[in-house]
This record gives sequence, C-alpha cells and structure tokens, in this order.
Amino acid sequence: MIQDSQQQAYDRAITIFSPDGRLYQVEYAREAVKRGTASIGLTTADGVVLGAYKRVPNELMEAENVEKIFQIDEHIGAASSGHVTDARKLIDILRREAQVNRASYQEPIGVETVVRRLCDEMQKYTQQGGVRPFGVSVIVGGIENGKPRVFETDPSGSFYEWRATAIGEKSAEIKERFEDDYEDDLSTGEAVALAYEAVEETNEEVTPESFEVAVVEKETEEFRNLTSDEVREYVE
Repeated sequence: MIQDSQQQAYDRAITIFSPDGRLYQVEYAREAVKRGTASIGLTTADGVVLGAYKRVPNELMEAENVEKIFQIDEHIGAASSGHVTDARKLIDILRREAQVNRASYQEPIGVETVVRRLCDEMQKYTQQGGVRPFGVSVIVGGIENGKPRVFETDPSGSFYEWRATAIGEKSAEIKERFEDDYEDDLSTGEAVALAYEAVEETNEEVTPESFEVAVVEKETEEFRNLTSDEVREYVE
C-alpha cells in the first residue's frame, strides 16, 4: 500500500523524480506525441522538406482547418505531432522569437537559435508545480547561412539536429525507412516522394490530399506550401 501511494506521488507531481530518476509526466507527454499523426522533416540538396499526415475524423469537416505545418518566418517552417492546442502555443513562441529577433537586430533568426529558445521555455514546464509538460513535439526546419537544417524537439525541453526524422504515430518505422533510403543529395521531389511512401507504408489511408507538404528552398530561402497537385506529381 505504501509503495502504491509513492508511485501515485511520482505520477501526479512533475517536480518529483522517481527512485530510478524518471519524471513520469514527461514520459506521459511523449506518449501523447506518439498518438498524434506522423510528421516528418528532411534536409535535401535543394533545401528542407516538411511533411505531415492530416487525419480528418469526419468527412463533413473542412480538411483545410486541420493544421500540422506552420510558417515561422520567411526561411523557417515547423511541423507538429501531439496535442493540437499545445502545438499552437509552441508555434506562437517560435513566431514571437523570430519577430523579436528581426525587430531587435534587423536580421533573420538562426534555426538553431529559435529552437533553443523554444526548448528553454518547454523545459520550464518540467520543473514547476501546478503545470504539466507540453504534450507535443515539433520539427523545425529552415535555411541558416545557406545550409538546410532540421531540428526535433522533445517534451522534456531537449532538442536534436537531424538530416531526416519523424515524430508521431509509427515514427520508429518511418525512421527505419529513412535509414534505408535517405541520401544527402536527394532533390526536393525525391524527398517528398520518400516521405510520402514512408508514411503510406504505416497508414494505408494516406492520400496526396491528406499529406501536407511545405518546403524551404535553399536558393530563395523562402517557405512555401505545396499544393495537393504538386504532391501528387512528385509521388507519381
């Protein structure tokens, strides 16, 4: 009985470590991310590709209202997986940091810099009473000094840079596909096709209309959403 009450204390309080050094609320937040539909990020020879599967729960719902990919700045985009409302909060933080940097220094913010500031904010929610961690992870991709860069955040506040990564449902299987077929010199079209095929292998309901894609081109350093016709052309 005493052991059960101690277990419940570790579960309920974000500020208490378990005897084996775990924060259960952070681990539960990671589980929330895994329940979200898949989002991916890849660096290519031409820039950055962000993709996300949009699952529409009802055919009467307007699919355009289901947002998974967001523009952060002219040269940065982000894709999320997990709780949608938590994602909106993190996207607001990213956009605010990008705008503040432009207003203060008259220059675009670095991709790693904006991710670091976001994760500093996320980390605060792992060591304060009365709050919970964000139940969402974000892939942030953009061009920094002419180089495509992609970062993945974690509910704990940590972040890692990747050449190709995935978060959300079946992300482990998608990463395995990337490990087999990803190459540094992929073109934008090849990266879109690879991302689509990797997600389609784990979910048969994926279509070009339900797979949202955005690119940040290396040459122009501009974020751009692809139309479903463009996605279909790359896939076919």
